[in-house]
Amino acid sequence: MRFITLGFIFFLMSSTAMAAKGDVALTILYSGNLDGELEPCGCSAEGNLGGIKRRTALLDKYKKNDPSVVIISAGGLISSEGPNDRLKSEYILKAFTHLKYDAIGLQWKDLAYGVDFSVKETLPWVASNWLNDDFQKNRKITRVINGNKVQMQFFSWLDPSQSPTLQMQGKHGDVDGDIKTLAERIAAAKKQGALTILATSLPLDVIKALIPLDTIDLLFERAAYEVYGEPKKVGGALVVQPGSRGMRLGKLSIKVDANNGSINSWEHQVLPMPESVADAPRMSAWYDEYNEKVKQNYLKQVAIRKQHESGDSLFVGEEACKTCHTKVYQVWQESDHAIAYDSLEVVGKSFDPNCLQCHTVGLDQAGGFIDMSITPHLLGVQCESCHGAGKLHVASGGKTPVPNKNWSHQKICGQCHTQPHSPSFKFDQYWPKIKH
Repeated sequence: MRFITLGFIFFLMSSTAMAAKGDVALTILYSGNLDGELEPCGCSAEGNLGGIKRRTALLDKYKKNDPSVVIISAGGLISSEGPNDRLKSEYILKAFTHLKYDAIGLQWKDLAYGVDFSVKETLPWVASNWLNDDFQKNRKITRVINGNKVQMQFFSWLDPSQSPTLQMQGKHGDVDGDIKTLAERIAAAKKQGALTILATSLPLDVIKALIPLDTIDLLFERAAYEVYGEPKKVGGALVVQPGSRGMRLGKLSIKVDANNGSINSWEHQVLPMPESVADAPRMSAWYDEYNEKVKQNYLKQVAIRKQHESGDSLFVGEEACKTCHTKVYQVWQESDHAIAYDSLEVVGKSFDPNCLQCHTVGLDQAGGFIDMSITPHLLGVQCESCHGAGKLHVASGGKTPVPNKNWSHQKICGQCHTQPHSPSFKFDQYWPKIKH
């Protein structure tokens, strides 16, 4: 009996040792450069991808099926370009507290509203060359898979040359510009047997010139526009390129050497998030709160514009155009442009300025659209949306040209049919639908 017991123990020890020397299967879900896209525009089927509610549902599904999955982001979560971006950014950061990312790289755009804004929510930000203690210098991630411990260390580099403070007077030492310090930290982590991950917003050719890739196992280079790049091995690093705007997620199924953390093989998959990916029910309260805030902000702006509005509006509305341009008016009336505002009401976005700017006439312009009860004659995409304010043209009996008279048709359509809103827009295909 003793012989059998000792033999059995020896067998277990041998099996454990053999397992530790083998490859460990690990799944990494990754993203980068959400760019302030809390939800997809939804105006076109091909652009109706992504959104935080769908992302939550997809991540929840993978975490339920595989609790060891690792979820990381290269950063670039927020934006500061539109009228509603600060509020959107606030709610994006709120949402990410529910998504339970293992690590998020910090990009300069994530500091658009200041450090205090970004750290208000407890998120796993990493900025390896940030000089103060606002963000972690690196983040350790551990998974135990089939008895094997896989250790990872996540680093993120803020390029000093892209710092907004460079444009200010005086000295602003927010980051360490010596990338050798980062290289030493990564090398030390690699020496400890960790799988090393570095996120940057730099292109690969620049990164290669700055830091050796032999101690980096997984490298995030600058995000591509929308579509993910195919991973490739460069030196010792597996280089991945996330897509932007939060339309998709990347999935890496890798085999990791349990002894030294190196990636021995990988499979890559891009996970789109179309309308068929149902919204996560647990994000309903968050989304309702966001929409209510958008509505209240909009109503405040309406009140302010009413107070400051003075004089006659330069916009006359489609009825005035109808008088002389009857046939053109009929073409317009039968087009989707005429019901553009109605389409916002259907999806509950008739209070969102990011949508209203292309679904009404003259939003944020003197005398332009304010509210459906105050300026109902400026609902939808009308003549003046394309050709400019028509008051002077009407008053002169057509002798004074409309402001955009010399614009090409392509330029006129390009005011709203941009890549984010109409990714498949081709003028030659769209123009026949409204030709007049």
